[in-house]
Amino acid sequence: MTWLTWRQLRAQATAVYAAVLALAVVLAVTVPRLTRLGQGQVSLFDQLTRSDRNLYYAGIVVLALAPAVIGAFWGAPLVARELEAGTHRLVWNQSITRTRWLATKLVLTLLCAAIAVGLLSLAVTWWSAPLDGVTGSQRGSLPSRLTPIAFSMRDLVPVAYTVFSVSLGTALGVLLRRALPAMALTLAVMAFVQIAVPLWVRPHLLPPTSQLVVLGRDTLDSIMADDTGTPVRIGVRPAHRGDWVLSQQTVDSAGRAVALPSWFNSCVAPPPPVGVASQRSEAPDVSGCFSRLTAEGYQQHVVYQPVSRFWPLQWAETALLLVLSALLAVFTFRWTRRLS
Repeated sequence: MTWLTWRQLRAQATAVYAAVLALAVVLAVTVPRLTRLGQGQVSLFDQLTRSDRNLYYAGIVVLALAPAVIGAFWGAPLVARELEAGTHRLVWNQSITRTRWLATKLVLTLLCAAIAVGLLSLAVTWWSAPLDGVTGSQRGSLPSRLTPIAFSMRDLVPVAYTVFSVSLGTALGVLLRRALPAMALTLAVMAFVQIAVPLWVRPHLLPPTSQLVVLGRDTLDSIMADDTGTPVRIGVRPAHRGDWVLSQQTVDSAGRAVALPSWFNSCVAPPPPVGVASQRSEAPDVSGCFSRLTAEGYQQHVVYQPVSRFWPLQWAETALLLVLSALLAVFTFRWTRRLS
C-alpha cells in the first residue's frame, strides 16, 4: 500500500522538492553578499538593491502560497480522485481495510508535504533573518518577523499550515467526492484562514501587553490627517521596534479614549502641498505641541505583543493548527467508513 501511494505521489513530490532545492540554491548564493553588507557601517537597508528586496518578499509570497497549493493539489485529490474513478472499491475488496488504506495515503502525503515546506521555511527563515525588521537611516524598513506579513512565513508555522491544508483538502475530497470542487474549496478556505488567523485569532493566543506612552518627539512615529489636512490620529513607536502593535489610541488624564484637542490642528504646521518640499524645521513647534499635550494629561495607550513572544506565539499557533488538523483527520476517517 505504501508503494502504491508513493507511485501516485512521486511526480508531484519530485516537482515540489526540485523547486525547494532551486530556491535554496538561489538563497545560498546570495546570502554571503548580505552578510558582507551587514558588517559595514552603513545601514543594511540602505545598501539593499531592488533585487534583494524582491527576493525577500518572494520568500514571503512562496511560503504564503505553498501550504494552500499543496493542500489543494495533494490533499484534495488524495481520496476524491479514487472515489471519482471507482478504484477505491478494488482496494477495499482486497485484504486492506479502509482505515489502513486511508492512513497510509494520508500519513505519507502529510510527511512529504511537511518535510518539503519545513525545508523551504528553514531556508527562507535563515536567509531572511538579517533582514527582518531592518530600517533605513532616513526612511523605509522591512517588516519585523512578528508582524502578520512575516510571522506565518517563518520557522514552524508554515509547516503547521501545510499539515492543516492537506488535512482540510482530504476531508473536503471525501465529503464532496469530486477532486476539482474540493481543490477550489480548499484554496478558498485556506485564503480565508490565512487572513482570519492574523486578524482575529493570533492577537489573542497570548494576553497582549498594554502601555501608556508619553507623547513627544522621541516617541512619535506618525501624525495621520484626514482629507482636509486636519490631524486626526497620532501614532507612536512601540517599546521595541520588533513589537507587534495591535492598537493604539489617545487617552486623557482619566484614561478615556478621546480625539485630539481642537487646538492641536493649529499648533502643528500643515504638511507642504504635494510635490513641494518643506524648507522649514518643524521641531520647535512640534515639541511645543507635544509638551502641551503632556501637560494637559494626554497620553497614548498602546496594546501590543512584545517581540519576545515570537516563539511562544509560534508554538501556540502551531498547536492550534495541529489540533484542527487532527479533528479533520478524525472526520475523514469516520466519513470514509460510511462510503459505499
